[in-house]
Amino acid sequence: MKDLKFEQKRSLSRLEAADQLSALADALRHGGNAELELGPGTLSLRIPDDLRTELEVEVGDGEIELEIEFKWPTAQTGTPPTRSAGEDG
Repeated sequence: MKDLKFEQKRSLSRLEAADQLSALADALRHGGNAELELGPGTLSLRIPDDLRTELEVEVGDGEIELEIEFKWPTAQTGTPPTRSAGEDG
């Protein structure tokens, strides 16, 4: 079961699609906590430095479908902070 799912389907002009991809590219470039304007709302995401990606192109039935997928864990990764000498615990 998914913790959260956001899905949006709508028709866009080529320029609107380019603007959406540019906003996503900026969020990926800066990383950290990113906010994406998606239609009437804003989606806030934590974007880590390393991602998994999948690119899929399907041609058939008179259409071309292009899917770009990015995946990363919901938990922050990295080593836990070390404790310095003299700390209680």
